[in-house]
Amino acid sequence: MKDSPQTAKCRRYDAAFRAEALRLAEQSRSTQAAARALNIDAKLLHKWQKQALTPVAAARGAELDPATAAELRQLRALARRQAQELEILKKAIAIFSVTDTP
Repeated sequence: MKDSPQTAKCRRYDAAFRAEALRLAEQSRSTQAAARALNIDAKLLHKWQKQALTPVAAARGAELDPATAAELRQLRALARRQAQELEILKKAIAIFSVTDTP
């Protein structure tokens, strides 16, 4: 059957276009507005933003070498400690910023 419908081809975007799209989305009020300006799907732009924030998410399915996995564990532990310290500082500010008014 030669009359079967043709499948739509996925458009490929180069790294320069992606970088420009991410820059525009960052400067824009909304990701959807940036996607409309670039004539691309907003879901695709959201996906690129997520990948830019978490490079490990882009490598899902790929095995990490032991050195990279150890470094990733160290970074996660550091992030947890920093989050804990931030919460402690927020509580300290809340406590010490209270003024007694007679």
